[in-house]
Amino acid sequence: MNESVNIVCVHCSGVNRLPAQRLEDQPICGKCKQLLFTSSPVELRSADFDQHLKRNDIPLIVDFWAPWCGPCKAMGPAFAKSAAELEPHFRLAKLNTEAEPEIAMRMKISSIPTMILFHQGKEVQRQSGAMMPSAISNWIRSVAGTAS
Repeated sequence: MNESVNIVCVHCSGVNRLPAQRLEDQPICGKCKQLLFTSSPVELRSADFDQHLKRNDIPLIVDFWAPWCGPCKAMGPAFAKSAAELEPHFRLAKLNTEAEPEIAMRMKISSIPTMILFHQGKEVQRQSGAMMPSAISNWIRSVAGTAS
């Protein structure tokens, strides 16, 4: 089976189509020639949020946070560790709700930190409150299993 997947580049937001079995081969973007996976969360902005949400075929997990939020800052390193652990089968991203209030409003973010797992452009589940490192990866894996 030669299933292909679309992966949005974290650098240029270009959409790349590649064989699913090549995800772990450190694929590069056809447009900007940089790695598609960096083992760290991508910082989303309003200009590229919808592109990542709607065009990635792998689940997208977004951490909605703000720089003044203590629990958000405390959870940041754990979220980054999860990105390194879960790529390339998941795309982890962060969105600063203070810098991007229109997206936070659109996603009905009422408390931070809030993580939302999206699959094929749709919200699958959300989790509010800071989580420990192992709990983040476990939550993502368990929720992603229900997204299929």
